[in-house]
Amino acid sequence: MTSQHDDFAAEPVEGLPETPPEGEHILWQGRPDWWALTRDSLNLGWVAAYFVALALWRFGMLVDQVSLASAFAASFPFVILGGIAAALLLLIGIVQARSTVYTITNRRVAMRIGAALTVTLNLPFTQIGRADLTTRRNGTGTIALELLGDTKLSYLVCWPHVRPWHIRHPQPALRCIPAAETVAGLLAEAAEARVNTPQLARTETPRPAPVAAE
Repeated sequence: MTSQHDDFAAEPVEGLPETPPEGEHILWQGRPDWWALTRDSLNLGWVAAYFVALALWRFGMLVDQVSLASAFAASFPFVILGGIAAALLLLIGIVQARSTVYTITNRRVAMRIGAALTVTLNLPFTQIGRADLTTRRNGTGTIALELLGDTKLSYLVCWPHVRPWHIRHPQPALRCIPAAETVAGLLAEAAEARVNTPQLARTETPRPAPVAAE
């Protein structure tokens, strides 16, 4: 299901820890949109609004007691702190997006995630029970994968590549990908074809025991 990935080892195929076996081929590969990832998973808008609200509150508290310039000077540090926090979130979003590779093959979904600790999730279609798509007006969206059985994943290890707030039963997700609706359609077709493909098992017919001549 999961495998550790050596950052210093060359990938035989980008995004995959090993060359796909015979009969498996890549249908799609992509990364999150860094701006959408920062906005949605790191809550950039809420953080910026919080510091702006602090600055306005500080300004409103002082404007009746001191001069306009003094009130602005006292509230401006909150604006600076907000700018620093927003810049850090943007940096994290860019690093997370660039270090991530989502792969859809005709047999599975593979997710190479993590900036400091890189992990590869291998999710065969036979272990995926459901895929939920959420999109935005610009076409970016998230495909969350609900897993079957007793598959256990760590929310913290997979974050931000998980469905938000599903902590008890984490759902790995292709977060903030461009053309999400097209990718979801491709995933649905590939998964349906794979699940409906009959699995052939080779069995050996036992040879009859030799009968001793009388």
